[in-house]
Order: sequence, then structure tokens, then C-alpha cells
Amino acid sequence: MKTIIFHMEMKARVLFAIWVAMAISLHNASISQGRHTFHKPRKGKHTGTVTSSPVSPPPASPVPSPESGGSSSPAPSVRSDPYPSPDSDCVFDVRSYGAVGDGETDDTAAFRAAWKEACAVESATVLAPSGYSFMITSSIFYGPCKPGLVLQVDGCLMPPDGPDSWPDGDSKQQWLVFYRLTDMKITGEGTIEGNGDKWWDLPCKPHRGTDGIGSGSSGSCESPALIRFFMSSNLVVSGLRIQNSPQVHMKFDGCQGVLIEKLSISSPKLSPNTDGIHIENTKDVGIYNSMISNGDDCISIGSGCSNVDIEGLTCGPSHGISIGSLGVHNSKACVYNITARNLVIRESDNGVRIKTWQGGSGSVSNIHFENIQMENVRNCMMIDQYYCNAKSCSNQTSAVYINDISFRNIKGTYDVRNAPVRFACSDAVACTNITLSEVELLPHEGELLDDPFCWNAYGVEETVTIPPVDCLNDGEPQNVGELDNYVCS
Repeated sequence: MKTIIFHMEMKARVLFAIWVAMAISLHNASISQGRHTFHKPRKGKHTGTVTSSPVSPPPASPVPSPESGGSSSPAPSVRSDPYPSPDSDCVFDVRSYGAVGDGETDDTAAFRAAWKEACAVESATVLAPSGYSFMITSSIFYGPCKPGLVLQVDGCLMPPDGPDSWPDGDSKQQWLVFYRLTDMKITGEGTIEGNGDKWWDLPCKPHRGTDGIGSGSSGSCESPALIRFFMSSNLVVSGLRIQNSPQVHMKFDGCQGVLIEKLSISSPKLSPNTDGIHIENTKDVGIYNSMISNGDDCISIGSGCSNVDIEGLTCGPSHGISIGSLGVHNSKACVYNITARNLVIRESDNGVRIKTWQGGSGSVSNIHFENIQMENVRNCMMIDQYYCNAKSCSNQTSAVYINDISFRNIKGTYDVRNAPVRFACSDAVACTNITLSEVELLPHEGELLDDPFCWNAYGVEETVTIPPVDCLNDGEPQNVGELDNYVCS
């Protein structure tokens, strides 16, 4: 009898232990679920070790329709996950720091205070809520900060209205600067408005007539770039409308690991020097599924850039996609591993081009332009090693070496004021390994221009091109062995 009682007690203890273990497991699962919900904003941040390969493209999404225009369509939403509620400990609403948001009151101090506190908290969000317009003067938002910092712009951010309203002592070269940040994101459904029209009208600006020819006084003068990222890594900019910048809309300098997607960038066709996105000394960049229309390059790529992937853009009116200008003031320039594909370029002064100054050194290599639709574009495909933005430039022998450039499946129409293909290469340093395939360019209006221009350019036509590019030299130049001095290590 004692034996039976003993076994019954042991069985009860085992069942009790199992019940306790199950209760603890359920309790832990509940806590885990609660923690996951609390940290849910972290799911959207751009993380991972930066490598030498370009940023992987996002899941396929339709290219924005060119008929919708760059300035009239709303910025697409990229909210794949709910943002934290305003009462979350991780959200720093600028209104809680004194921001008024009436478009006239200076809200700079509130943004700086919110940034300072959010910077010290992991996965924090600085919130500029919808329904408000916040005026901010020229500011630098410093890092380093805790990882996962988000600037969520659902309302409108804007600088002072023109140079006369710019506070004395503030930099006129830049407006919002983000410096020494890692794992940071700017997103939202709002607008960053540049109030650029009074800057464009300054008499020192190179004003342009409706025919695209410069008129009035030329030259340059200080005007702020709207957004600048400097010495930062693992950055994401997505979903916003950025418009009417006094000068460049968005600039990346000395950065690594950049993802730009689903932006609407716009300014008038004749607004001077309003590049959409400019990158310099920046590596591992992905630019995807955006619309850009402006008064200068949609995307400009400067010296020191590599591993850049551009896909799914509608570009124009604009000056197209540009690599350069490079080698100014006899400097060395190195650009390599650039791909631009699946683009629409419309009503633009240029399509895709590489431009360098005489006297430079270094190289541009492994550049691929693929699957591009041209619509009434001047200078559809251009290499220009004689770039000069003054009335005259001195002739020099040295040049940036241009090698391994491909143009594949480039089709559409061109403006007959210029031949659609122009490869003007240096006398001393030829362009080599140019590949043309499935190039079909027809006049938008008027008769076919069948006189593409080539000078000291070497390459191959893999297929019959329209118009024929008979001026391309076969093989390699005789002086190819002397080009070692120009190759970047």
C-alpha cells in the first residue's frame, strides 16, 4: 500500500512540474511578444555590415509613370510597419519641445532639443507630425547617436524664405546637415520644401532661356544645398517629397551604405544648379523607384564613388544621369562599378553622360547603362573629355582614363538639335572598351541625324545601332600601355 501511495505522489509531482514549466513558457512567450511590439519600429531600419557590393534592390515595384510628372504626384508611402504611437517613450514629437509649426515661427531650437534627446536612445524617432509646417534655420544634426534613429517627417519642413530672410551668421552653403551618423533613417509622408525661387533669381545665377541657352549674367554664388549627409554610414532616405531646393536637393559626401527609394524630387525646369541627388566620395549606394524633375542633373556622381546601383527612376525634365564633372584643376578622380538600368529619361538636355576636364588623372571604369527609354532627349549618350563650363579652357594633355563603358538597350527619341551619340575623347588618353548593343534612337521630330560623333574612342557594336555609329574605332589604341599612370588602385 505504501508503495502505491509513493508512486502516486511521484506522479503528482511530475505532473505539477510539467504544469509549472508550461506556465513559465507561456509567461515568457507573452513577455517576448510584448517586447517585439515595443521594438517594432526597428524592423524598418537599414542594418547589416557594409560590404564592397552595392545595396541590394528592394522587391520589384512598378516604375512611376512618366505621365504623372515629378512635381504634381504625391510622394509614395513606404510604411510597411506601423510607426510608434506619439505617446511612446521612443518618439520625440518636436511639438513637445516648443515647435509651433505655423510656417513662420522659428522652430529650430525645438528640433535641436528633440534631436539631442532622441540621439541618446536606441531606435528613437524624432517626429514632425502632419498638419504642421516647421520653419528651421541652417542646422547641423550631429552624431554619433544610438543606432536606429529615425527622423519621421509627416508634416512640412522648410528653410527661411529666400536669402534676405536668412539669419546673419548662418551658412548659405547648406541647410540641413546630418554629420557622423550610423544606422539612421529619414522617412515619412511629408514634404521638405526648399523655398528656392528667390535664390534662383539672384543676378549672379546662370539664368537660362526657354531654348536652353544661357542668358543674363553667368557665374555662381552661395546658395544652400537642401539636405546634406556627411561622413555617415548605413543611411536610408525614403518616401518623402523634396522640392524647390535653392541648389542641390540632396547631397552625400564621405558616406558608405546608402539606400534611397520612393522619393519625389522636383523643381522647375529652368531652376539653376538644382541637382536631384549628388554623391561624392561615397560607396555602396542604391537609388530606386523614384521620380526626379529639376533644372540640372537628376543624379550626379562625383569623384571617389563606387558600387552605385540606380534602378527604376523616371528622370526629367532635367540634365539626365551624369558621372562628373571629374578632374577639375588637374585633380585625380576615381569612379568605378556604376550601373543605371530600367530608367525613363524624358524632355532632358542629356540622357546618360560622362564628363571630365582636361588635365585630370585617374579613371572611370566598369560603367553600365542598361534598359533606358529616352523621350525627346538631347545628347542621349555622351562621353565628353573636353568639359568646360567657362567661355574658354586651356588645352592639356593629361585626362581621366575612361574604360569599360557599356550602353545596352537604349531606345526612344532624341531632339534633333544634337546628334544622339557623342564620344569626344582625349587625344592623349583614348576611351577604350566601349560597347553598344540594341541602341535604337529616332528623331522626336524632323529628319534622322545619322552623324554620331566620335574622337579617339575605341569599342564595338554588338548589334546594328540606329543611327549607325561607324566612327567607333576597333581594337585598342597604340598608346594603351601608357595608361597605367591613370588607373586607380
